[in-house]
Amino acid sequence: MTALRNPVPTRPLGTTGPSVSALGLGCMGMSALYGGSDRAESIATLHAALDAGVTLLDTGDFYGMGHNELLIAEALRTAPSAAREQALTSVKFGALRTVEGGFTGYDGRPAAVKNFAAYSLQRLGRDHIDIYRIARVDPDVPIEETVGAIAELVTAGHVKHIGLSEVGADTLRRAAAVAPIADLQIEYSLISRSIEEKVLPAARELGIGVTAYGVLSRGLISGHFTRDRTLGPGDFRGTSPRFQGENLGRNLDLVDRLRAVAEARGVTVAQAAIAWVLAQGPRHGVDVVPLVGARRRDRLAEALGALEVTLDAADLAAIEEAVPAGAAAGERYPAAQMAHLDSER
Repeated sequence: MTALRNPVPTRPLGTTGPSVSALGLGCMGMSALYGGSDRAESIATLHAALDAGVTLLDTGDFYGMGHNELLIAEALRTAPSAAREQALTSVKFGALRTVEGGFTGYDGRPAAVKNFAAYSLQRLGRDHIDIYRIARVDPDVPIEETVGAIAELVTAGHVKHIGLSEVGADTLRRAAAVAPIADLQIEYSLISRSIEEKVLPAARELGIGVTAYGVLSRGLISGHFTRDRTLGPGDFRGTSPRFQGENLGRNLDLVDRLRAVAEARGVTVAQAAIAWVLAQGPRHGVDVVPLVGARRRDRLAEALGALEVTLDAADLAAIEEAVPAGAAAGERYPAAQMAHLDSER
């Protein structure tokens, strides 16, 4: 394992997508699902990411019911003009919410797609969205219709590129037959590797990039989550199977094994886990860009350190021996949410 001292590199998102920083910033946790957050620290973290050369900012219009888009808009408005001009927004849409914050389904109808986009553009304060994708496939609307509506937004100049989220190989092919797809956003980490069997080969075949979220499995394999940690109100990990009871203990045992490998090589657990995902693009012939959900500058700095880590074959073997494929205890979402995942069918 060798450390490299270079500026943040860039990677293409597939054959038709934009060039983006090799590490993207997932902004969800600054507004929702992980309990309370510090607005000033969130803005400072966004500014630090932009200053470091991170160009890809990932959000969803339903993160805090628009709060996250407004937060990003504020950060971009107050950032240096050069950083603002280089920033790319990746936006998910389609989730239906209740006043109480519940999720009631997804809407991929063409009229709804254009409605969601209009609201996002207003909140972001931008004249276009760089990559636009439905968060989950609407089971009542053919993916061809949803993608066709985004393609019309591309023609109109409101969207630059079309993305997808959590779809399986067959849906990926159907969508790509309608319009060019830049990337597929999907969970991918040391303990979530199911996409390697069918989805990654389909992405390679179609020239579609992958933006990998959950690379630290919501903090579970970050090296910072402890067995005695109490999750606060509003933190959805309180219902996540991998954080429950015996599952949590078994998963943190895996983290302890990963920690031994990482420390022997002079990097943190999080850096080893992120570097492993970074290494999967060349291994599978796909452009893979990890999204890190840092909410604080110190966590961002740690994640960026993974870009200076090169894993050789022996390192990859040691990491995968510590955390074998399929070793995680528990599903990545509760059963009701797993049912919405086209990628798991």
